[in-house]
Amino acid sequence: MKKFKLFSLSPKLFAASILPPAIVAIFASIAFSGLTMKIINENVMTTAGNAARKLSNQIIDRLQPSVDKLANWQAIVSEIHEEKVLRRVIKGLSSDLSESELFYYSTKESRFSRHGFFINNLDWEPDKDWEPMERSWFKDAEANAGDFTYTEPYVDYRSGNLCVTFAQAVYNNEEDFLGVAALDLNLDMFKDAVFDVYVSAHGKVHIVNSEGLYLTNDDASKIMKGNYIQESSISELGGYDVAGYLDGLERAFIKNGRYYAVAPIGTSPWFAVVEGPVSDFNAKFKVQVIVILCFMLLIGAICTLINMYVMGNMRAKEHGLGSKLIVETQNLAVASKENAATAQDQSAAVKEIVATMEDNNSLSENIATKIKDVSGVATKTSDDVSEGVSYIDQNVRQLREIAEANQGTISGIKMLGDKIENIWDIVTLINSVADQAKIIAFNAELEASSAGEAGKNFHIVATEIRRLADGIIDGTKEIKERINEIQESSDSLILASESGTEKINEGCESAKNLKERFTNIKNASEITASSAADITTIIQQQAVASEQMLITLKQISAGVENFGAATENISVASMNLKKIAEELNK
Repeated sequence: MKKFKLFSLSPKLFAASILPPAIVAIFASIAFSGLTMKIINENVMTTAGNAARKLSNQIIDRLQPSVDKLANWQAIVSEIHEEKVLRRVIKGLSSDLSESELFYYSTKESRFSRHGFFINNLDWEPDKDWEPMERSWFKDAEANAGDFTYTEPYVDYRSGNLCVTFAQAVYNNEEDFLGVAALDLNLDMFKDAVFDVYVSAHGKVHIVNSEGLYLTNDDASKIMKGNYIQESSISELGGYDVAGYLDGLERAFIKNGRYYAVAPIGTSPWFAVVEGPVSDFNAKFKVQVIVILCFMLLIGAICTLINMYVMGNMRAKEHGLGSKLIVETQNLAVASKENAATAQDQSAAVKEIVATMEDNNSLSENIATKIKDVSGVATKTSDDVSEGVSYIDQNVRQLREIAEANQGTISGIKMLGDKIENIWDIVTLINSVADQAKIIAFNAELEASSAGEAGKNFHIVATEIRRLADGIIDGTKEIKERINEIQESSDSLILASESGTEKINEGCESAKNLKERFTNIKNASEITASSAADITTIIQQQAVASEQMLITLKQISAGVENFGAATENISVASMNLKKIAEELNK
């Protein structure tokens, strides 16, 4: 058998073998480079937009608990509006706030007037010339008629931190304006949120207000002083000013080799802005593109050499391969039919899985809805228990006041008993004097009898004195009986009061035990609400994952169906190839 040599082909055959792969490799490289740059730009815009949106969502998530507390505080004030009760309630609502955050309420009347007052959670006492109605947060809240308002960020003189005031007007059931509830919030949380967002090596992430002023910046001197639109390269693009760029719409684009993105933060007048050079992303992709192009050229060269080798040996091996090709095509046809049957079975199985995943998604959504309902009920239970604890504290205080008053009554009764003892001594003295008067009157009668007619008048006087003494003795006897009755009643009253005091003390202890049980119920409700929120988050994540799996399975199902059709085509092609091989083998 003649041995094949690599360069034994004719020049025409060599050119025909080398030029097509080379041309294909060049055009493929150019097309791949253009497509890669387009994909990179799309990826950069998506990354920048996601970063701005992520920062916006993080700020909203961190502000929401404070906004919810302010809404609860506003609702409570509109229902109660009693200064003493509100002072106790504001302590409970602000228990998890830091010392640098102020939670307060001011009536529409001056705090120095009879019906006006100003309360806060830190017992902060403002200066005498400080009047809430003159502050911007009060005026804005009153003008917005129940909607949340935000002040411009400012540096708090108490803590030195950047703060903002959230405020909301308070109305009663008759829609009468009562005052304004407000919350001073520390904006240091913005720094942590910005730090958590990374775009690229030279990318910049900031939070600005509607005027473009920085709310976050590595240079503290620029906060609320430097303007992002003026300092960034946006001002060089043309067509963008503060009102045009910060118009409340999300946007992400690339211009002059730089990427830009902006996202509004909820309903607040703040925006998350992102900016940086596209070259941060291009650098790592350029190396990959060069490597891929080199690999494609290498593959093209290898394919060319293989093609040349195959073409050189093809003539010598045609007849030997003809018979083998017939056998292999027969095997291929059989295998294709088996693959087609298997593909149909797999397609049916995948469709069943898709149906199961759709049912699973529906079930996950129902579970998430039920858990949200459970969380709402648990939160309401916690609020009701908090109110119950407040009423129990008030009842305990009233019971103690009653006990103190009862103890004072007992002391007064005992003092009355002591004074009655003094009266008893006086009555005894009067009785003794009356006895002496009777003796004197008796002696006087004896003297009057011995004096005869001259002592007649004296005898009458002595008789009257003795009768008066008898009357006094009878009166003192009745007084003693009344004193005995009073003393017996006093003793009974003391015993009853002491028994009542014991019952009151037992009631206080029962109220304390009830308060502890209410506290346990409140804690359990808070844990239930927190756990329900965690479960909801997990189920939502599971639903997203299931949705992705469902999409993938649908794609697999479509691929299996396509594979089945392709297998049938291969089977037909195999039969045609068998016929060609038979013709070649003749």
